[in-house]
Amino acid sequence: MQIPLLDLKPSYEKMRQQILAAVADVLDSQRCIGGPKIKQLEERIAAYYGCKYAVGVSSGTDALLVSLMSLDIGPGDEVITTPFTFFATVGAIVRVGAKPVFADIDPKTFNIDPAKISGAITKKTKAIIPVHLYGQMCDMDAILEIAGKHRIEIIEDAAQSFGAKYKGKYAGASGKSVCLSFYPSKNLPGIGDGGMVLTNDADFYNRLIVMRDHGQNPQYYYKYVGGNFRLDAINAAAMLVRLDYVGQWLKRRAENAAYYDRAFRNSPVAVPYRSADCEHTFNQYVIRVQRRNELAEHLKKNHIGCAIYYPLCLHQQQCFESLGYKKGDFPQSENAADEVLAIPVYPDLTKEMQDYVIRTILEFV
Repeated sequence: MQIPLLDLKPSYEKMRQQILAAVADVLDSQRCIGGPKIKQLEERIAAYYGCKYAVGVSSGTDALLVSLMSLDIGPGDEVITTPFTFFATVGAIVRVGAKPVFADIDPKTFNIDPAKISGAITKKTKAIIPVHLYGQMCDMDAILEIAGKHRIEIIEDAAQSFGAKYKGKYAGASGKSVCLSFYPSKNLPGIGDGGMVLTNDADFYNRLIVMRDHGQNPQYYYKYVGGNFRLDAINAAAMLVRLDYVGQWLKRRAENAAYYDRAFRNSPVAVPYRSADCEHTFNQYVIRVQRRNELAEHLKKNHIGCAIYYPLCLHQQQCFESLGYKKGDFPQSENAADEVLAIPVYPDLTKEMQDYVIRTILEFV
């Protein structure tokens, strides 16, 4: 049996004609940059999240970048985040000229530990970027309290957690911005790169609109140095179709995760921790095991897809050596990097397929 880590084809086939019709509509209109599809998607996702404003951008990475740029964060500033995340979180900080400052993670949730944030704050700290990793939100009340006390902005990296909730609310209830990704592997997948910034701040929203289009307003008059961060209209058209299905997909991911949980109970496999305050959306179902690399090879030999998110923490990456961190500085993050393994959890996974994954893992551990 062949089981990929992610298979997008079954869900695409179910809506193929709808997506092709939506794409054809854009092509027929020749409104390929901007246009009504972008606005419709922004309005629908803003309504979904209960936010006032949404700005479609070219990727989740660019959502982070344009948020930082729109807050005038740059050289001499510091931004606190986690070392256990995808490169884009920290890459965006460095690209605006600011300094990333790391705080270790909670070993249960894999998210940034609020207790570690306060000790990382200096007079140069301008923002905190909490990352809602794997589909579960951070402890936002604690982070918001710290940020409010020190008058620091919050940019939420929600690239992996579309639809996740904290205390019954979606991301963005109190922070300056929420950054979404529509990369094809995400809970709400695009048909290419894409992202969005959500906010409740009217001034910030207006700045984002200008910054995503080179900083011009009106055309050919530049108040800021922005970027080409526009969301593609064809992508937006496809996502408008897929948005109608995202509730079903999140339900299936949760059901698949619960099935794994029951199967691995009383085994050496540590299943994902669920905070009582959160509604996990399982963009990844990440187990924690000893001899992780050997298990990954065992799964691959048995034609089961798996992946390590992430094998080397960002403070240990060669490109960030100049920050001065070393192995041992963030032990919880480093331990997680040695033990985590994502296994298939996508909505079209069948129970037969899950049973095969479960048997293969249990025979190894």
